Amino acid sequence: MVGYDPDAKCVSTAEAAAAGSASGLVTRILVSPLDVLKIRFQLQIEQLSSRNPTAKYHGILQAVQCIFREEGMTAFWKGHVPAQFLSIGFGAVQFMAFENLTELVHNVTSFNARDSFVHLVCGGLAACTATVAVQPVDTLRTRFAAQGEPKIYSNLRHAVVTMYQTEGPRTFYRGLTPTLVAIFPYAGLQFFFYNILQQFSKWVIPAEAKNGASVKNLVCGSCAGIISKSLTYPLDVVKKRLQVGGFEHARAAFGQVRTYGGLLDCMRQIMREEGPGGFFKGLSPSLLKAAFSTGLIFFWYELFCSLLCAMKSPESTKRKEG
Repeated sequence: MVGYDPDAKCVSTAEAAAAGSASGLVTRILVSPLDVLKIRFQLQIEQLSSRNPTAKYHGILQAVQCIFREEGMTAFWKGHVPAQFLSIGFGAVQFMAFENLTELVHNVTSFNARDSFVHLVCGGLAACTATVAVQPVDTLRTRFAAQGEPKIYSNLRHAVVTMYQTEGPRTFYRGLTPTLVAIFPYAGLQFFFYNILQQFSKWVIPAEAKNGASVKNLVCGSCAGIISKSLTYPLDVVKKRLQVGGFEHARAAFGQVRTYGGLLDCMRQIMREEGPGGFFKGLSPSLLKAAFSTGLIFFWYELFCSLLCAMKSPESTKRKEG
């Protein structure tokens, strides 16, 4: 179902957008706690180790206990409203663009829409399109997830007004350059490996074994997420550091803060002060999130598309008429 298939085209552009937004909504609810952990780890300057007495967070379990004790259970869904807008908007634009791009490639070039290389390029371009569309919401989500107690922003409207008045409109696009640099290979590799793993599973699992299709989609998506996240993770750390620029006063409770002059300056400071390991802070919860989120995104997208196709099938139409 993922991507244009000339032999089984039953999902329109609008339906692909609807399925993408629905899959993003459901997935976001389930993976939000891992996202909060990942962001907290990425923004911590100090080494993520119990041997460092100045580090607020040492590991996943300790961080969960610390956040729960200091901020309560709801802290794991901080920034959930803008995050939901992000997931719904990103899912809709990404899958809609991906379907259109793969169809365009199939119709105007000699490439087959089902080729893995086509999915790599179209997946990256679709994600870049979606990123530009939802970047302001992503910045808001990061700010909410990053702030401690007392809160700087009381609600979404207050955050938008405050950021606009104090930092200007460009602040909503902080970190856009590393985001685009990172999202193209990350999303492209997701679609690339998902396509390869799906083809491999068809070779391993007999065509008659239809019962495990949903589980297969989940597993293939999870593996694709882990591989792509591991290869592109350092740029995600840089993006998060840049997005909280101008927000240093709200970060004081979590430890040291830094001001970065841009993409290259951020990378230089991380390398100089934190070493190569600084680019992989928060990798553990990030890989967990990538496995769950990517697997669930493809799982729910395939499921919703299948339901839409089933509703339009002749058998379904006959039942409705009867």
